[in-house]
Amino acid sequence: MSVPGSMASDPGGLLTAVGLPGVSLRVIRAKAVSEKEVDSGNDIYGNPIKRIQYEIKQIKMFKGPDKDIEFIYTAPSSAVCGVSLDVGGKKEYLIAGKAEGNGKMHITLCDFIVPWDTLSTTQKKSLNHRYQMGCECKITRCPMIPCYISSPDECLWMDWVTEKNINGHQAKFFACIKRSDGSCAWYRGAAPPKQEFLDIEDP
Repeated sequence: MSVPGSMASDPGGLLTAVGLPGVSLRVIRAKAVSEKEVDSGNDIYGNPIKRIQYEIKQIKMFKGPDKDIEFIYTAPSSAVCGVSLDVGGKKEYLIAGKAEGNGKMHITLCDFIVPWDTLSTTQKKSLNHRYQMGCECKITRCPMIPCYISSPDECLWMDWVTEKNINGHQAKFFACIKRSDGSCAWYRGAAPPKQEFLDIEDP
């Protein structure tokens, strides 16, 4: 899947999270119900390794098996890439993380984790189908102008250079989708795509 607007290390975060084949990623919509610190074995010196365990209520699985995720694990602080989620079951998140099996997943600061209500309508609707249409496309970040694509299966992601924001206009309202001729281009809208693609040079 090819969707812009994630952590700086992965400008295609949401798209990438939903569409990468062969990677044990899970993408879910969920609420954190409770949290506690748990032991997770020992380091090479015999010291206990602590992790935060969030018990979650999964609302929807966008990428992964039919089995619900029950627990999410993360490091105990942001200094070691741990993620803090609001607990109490009121705040919903879109969470992309790595599967650990048996209804568990692990998340870090580098994963795509955003409050559900901060996603645009286009992003929410595209999660079900449209982003998967861009799995064979590559989103290329534009660090400064001028910037160019090197092959037709690329979409040029401009949010950072034009808005200094990784969750800008392109990330919120466009999806990079493969066209019938094999090239990729930005598509805007919430309805299923027809012929209304943006020119690839003009995202």
